[in-house]
Order: sequence, then C-alpha cells, then structure tokens
Amino acid sequence: MRNISDLIEQYLKQILSSSPGGAIEIQRSDLAEKFSCVPSQINYVISTRFTLEKGYYVESKRGGGGYIRIQRVDLPNLEAVQRHIQLTIGDQIDQTAAEGLVYQLEEACFLTPREAHLLKAAMSRDTIQLKLPLRDELRARLLRAMLVALLSK
Repeated sequence: MRNISDLIEQYLKQILSSSPGGAIEIQRSDLAEKFSCVPSQINYVISTRFTLEKGYYVESKRGGGGYIRIQRVDLPNLEAVQRHIQLTIGDQIDQTAAEGLVYQLEEACFLTPREAHLLKAAMSRDTIQLKLPLRDELRARLLRAMLVALLSK
C-alpha cells in the first residue's frame, strides 16, 4: 500500500500533466482536507518532491487567500539538456542534487528507469566512500561522463 505522501505526489503530478500551461495553483488547506491530513503534510510533499532539481518551480503565498503554485520546468531538447547538465553539475555535486538531476532526466524521458536506477546507485555516498569535498568532485566527474555517454547514444 502506498503512503499518503505518495498519493499526494501522484495527485499533484496528475493534475499538473493535464494542466494546459504546465502549472497549477492549489490551496494547502483544500488539499489537506481532500487527503484527510494536516497542512504540514502537504508542505512536506511539496518541499521534498517538487524541487527545482526535480524539475519544478514552486511559489508560495501565505495568508488568507494564500496559494501554492507549482510549475513544471521542461527540458526542451538534447542541446538544452546538455547545457543544463553542465550548469547543474559544475566541479562538485552533492548526492541530493545528483539524484534530483537524474530524476528530472528520467521524468523528461531522456533516461530509462533502469539507467536512472544505475546512476543513482553509482552516485550514492555508500558507493563513493571518500571524504568531502573529494566525494562531491568525483561524483561530478562520474555523473558528467556517464550522462554524456548515455545522452549521445
């Protein structure tokens, strides 16, 4: 059985995909009521599963008529993706940012689920057991090399 966070994420992605502009505005309290949970659960899902690294821009307005706006940031073509990779990775990349980039590329269908799974395993701090900052530097070099090889197929 899926947990409430998975259900909320799935629901938000479903309404995002059917939204003509690729953006939605929701009220935290309405969504919490729909899923019979506390508003902080909605905050948790949005802050952990709808990040810029994962391809989403989130804007929040608090107060009486407050809302949360979630917009999908699409990667349009391979050239733009390669630029995005160079900008995102840089000389170092931490595990969270690396996993976010892999997630974004998988969501945009530039990577298969199997390729994404392999990349995440290779980028894990359990796999690269070095001290910082060497670990983040090695992760950046490995991730860049693997993505160049995968995306130039």
